[in-house]
Amino acid sequence: MWAGYGQRVWIGDRLARRLAGLPPVLVDAVLATAIIGVTLWIGTGYRFDGFREFDAQAYVLTVLVNAPLAVRRQAPVPVLLASGAALAWFLASGYVPSLNLFGPLLAMYTVAAVRPLRIAALSAVYTAAVLLYSGMAVHLYSPAFAAAQALVTTAVAWVFGTGARRLAERNERLLELAATLRHEREERARHAVTAERIRIARELHDIVAHHMSVISVQSGLARYVLPTNPETASTALAVIAGASHEGLEEMRRLLAVLRVGDAEQSDDTRPYDPAPGLARLGDLAERIRSAGVPVDVVTTGPARPLPPGADLCAYRIIQESLTNVLKHARPARATVAVTYRPGDLAIRISDDGAGSPARPAVPGQGLMGVRERARLYGGSVTARARPEGGFEVTLTLPLGHPGPDTVRTGQEEHR
Repeated sequence: MWAGYGQRVWIGDRLARRLAGLPPVLVDAVLATAIIGVTLWIGTGYRFDGFREFDAQAYVLTVLVNAPLAVRRQAPVPVLLASGAALAWFLASGYVPSLNLFGPLLAMYTVAAVRPLRIAALSAVYTAAVLLYSGMAVHLYSPAFAAAQALVTTAVAWVFGTGARRLAERNERLLELAATLRHEREERARHAVTAERIRIARELHDIVAHHMSVISVQSGLARYVLPTNPETASTALAVIAGASHEGLEEMRRLLAVLRVGDAEQSDDTRPYDPAPGLARLGDLAERIRSAGVPVDVVTTGPARPLPPGADLCAYRIIQESLTNVLKHARPARATVAVTYRPGDLAIRISDDGAGSPARPAVPGQGLMGVRERARLYGGSVTARARPEGGFEVTLTLPLGHPGPDTVRTGQEEHR
């Protein structure tokens, strides 16, 4: 039983969707034709005592009453006026009043559904007058009963039409809201793309700036000592080769991330190293040392894994700070102090170089990028000139899921 009911519901839904996709004029024309056919069939098949026989004139008037319904949504008020006038003619000719009442009522419903309240109210008065005349033509009802019947019938058509209008207005507002939400979603997508481009540009800047700084220093050293100390020049060239190779590999890794999901990139299947983090801090320090800046790395507290984003953020900020020491503060000695605390990670990069006089006072693009990186992960960065000389950058990154309480276990220095 339930299977049959479900099948009937499914068939009804399919039929409703198909009808909704048809042109309104076609649907209304079919409806008007059906009403005319049913009315002619009833009027011809039955005889009603006391009323005029359903003859050729009744056929014509029935068509005049109901045929305008074919364009009821395009011209609702003229359709109501024409249908009501034809019904009044039908009633005045002495035919059975109830045969053609449906046409004016459907026209009244349409006016209430698609026209403003003032026009709908005037149309309701007109419809009620036609229906009152229909009730009085029967000669069986009292004027009060005929008036009540006319008012109730008109009110029912009004209520249903008003409900349809409100539903249509609500659907229109929902469509507008959906369009607004779609536009906002597209705007958010564009903003996300812009933010990702900025992040990639910052990442490329950090990679290129750091490795080119090392290459620049080492190439200058190699050119200076080549005539007198070929061994030192060879070491400098080896550092240049390593720095350039690592820089290219990091850029390839970053670009490979951009190509993920691209159907045209199926040939290059080489694995790339994961994004750098504090685990590669020793390699970074060694590269800076080879460029001529001694670096001490001091770790306090038990090291623990960091989220990938925070790990990369810490590494890049240390890289940017050491690159600035290499470019602006030589001769200098740098210290990187990494402290793992219960709820956060603190990193201090300091140097004892004199550097450029403008360096402490003018925060460049690099320092702005460092602060933006830290804010992205809920951290903060301070940069200041040290009273005893040199410069200091301090980074604090909150860790959302701190491990067990840690205690200071000593210092691990890498020289």
